[in-house]
Amino acid sequence: MGQQPTRESVTRSIWMAQTPLSGDRGGELAAETECDVCVIGAGMAGLSTAYQLVSAGKRVLVLDSGPVAGGESARTTAHLASALDDRFHRLEKLHGADGARLAAESHAAAIDSIEQIARSEDIACDFQRVDGFLFAGAGETDELDRELEAAQRAGLSVERMGESCWSWFDTGPCLRFRNQAEFQPLRYLSGLARAIERRGGRIVTGVRATRLEGGKRCRVMARDRRVHAGALVVATNSPVHGVLAIHGKQAAYRSYVIAAEVPAGEIPHALYWDTLDPYHYVRVARADRSETEWLIVGGEDHRTGQENDGEVRFARLVEWTRERFPMAGEVAMRWSGQVMEPADGLAFIGPSPGLHPNVYLATGDSGNGLTHGALAGVLLGDLILGRENPWARLYDPSRVSMRALGELARETLNVAAQYADWLAPGDASDPDQLAPGKCDSLSGVPWQVMHSAEPRRLKVSAGWVPRGVKSMCGESRATHPSPSGWVCLRAAPPFGWRG
Repeated sequence: MGQQPTRESVTRSIWMAQTPLSGDRGGELAAETECDVCVIGAGMAGLSTAYQLVSAGKRVLVLDSGPVAGGESARTTAHLASALDDRFHRLEKLHGADGARLAAESHAAAIDSIEQIARSEDIACDFQRVDGFLFAGAGETDELDRELEAAQRAGLSVERMGESCWSWFDTGPCLRFRNQAEFQPLRYLSGLARAIERRGGRIVTGVRATRLEGGKRCRVMARDRRVHAGALVVATNSPVHGVLAIHGKQAAYRSYVIAAEVPAGEIPHALYWDTLDPYHYVRVARADRSETEWLIVGGEDHRTGQENDGEVRFARLVEWTRERFPMAGEVAMRWSGQVMEPADGLAFIGPSPGLHPNVYLATGDSGNGLTHGALAGVLLGDLILGRENPWARLYDPSRVSMRALGELARETLNVAAQYADWLAPGDASDPDQLAPGKCDSLSGVPWQVMHSAEPRRLKVSAGWVPRGVKSMCGESRATHPSPSGWVCLRAAPPFGWRG
């Protein structure tokens, strides 16, 4: 497994290779567009919400700056789990026994929803029910005991197995969770998009929402186009409408994934997780050739923008995989994705906090983005249609969990520490003082700058940009010419960047 992947495979997931992302969709927006509900984001949460609403007869418009499912939904490993990453013994402490039970119930219902939609809309997405196995890291068997008792109290079908969950490698004892599932996410979302359009919904890609306004009639600005809607749903992984109350309650983490071919049938189809920190997650997926399958291994998470050792983390994944899966071939693909981690372990799904009437959001996937996305479709659909939903309070974005204040304080201090560099003196007070080709910090802005002969396109993970740079949804282009060339900018910590 020592061969390096090709450059083309470095940030391309298996799902993207199997199901190419579609280009422009839905034609041009009119100067003025009316609808009942406008959804921003054509990923799992956005499309699931749109489907529920068009099925109830609502006029729904979905907007996305990229292709359908072109964001984090394409970079998942597609574990459909009610056995949640944040562990039920922790959720029970943070949300009480009833909260943990509702969390288990809602994620199980989300999996049911995906299964039902795939069946009724005839979406061929390799959906199948599988078991999930949680095995302990060295000396962490007490974690299994705590989780077994808490998961059973939450209503999950779970049992302790004394033997290894694999015959060829001794994992030690593990827990087995019944009624988990797997699927091919892009095939599902492509089929879901077609179903939305068949039912009268509209999906328009290649459109950036530049301004969002709540009110009795919500308004979305997209350059010189305006959309008017009775309700607005922001389903963009991290909210793009400036809700500081949410950004202060969750943190972004980067997770890494590798994929290698294995002989078909050698590894049972199931979901596998360990209890290490950072932990690992494993599954098998069908390949295009019948004699092989894909072994997909992820993990090595870290806070986004606070580490710069991606190659090291990929190497650790390869080493961990080689030790446990001797039948695996060379690593053929690798990619990474961003996970939003709420301080109290559960997503924020519901009315947007603050002065945003009729605006709803879904964020804080906490490593279970696809089930949280399907859950959001059901919950937001009910809220917008005026129906009661027993999960509404648990996922309310305005909630304040007193039991999570310690974790929230730690996250707040971590964020504050990343801004220390803003107060430090820079290497120059003006971009033109930098020598061509040199990358340094600029006084007064949280950016590093570089002179180059030609303008370069940069991608950044935040929308904070100084004057002279055009930016929206993570893409920036330097527009400041100087006597000696173009000044190119990249975000300093905590934001990170990719060229």
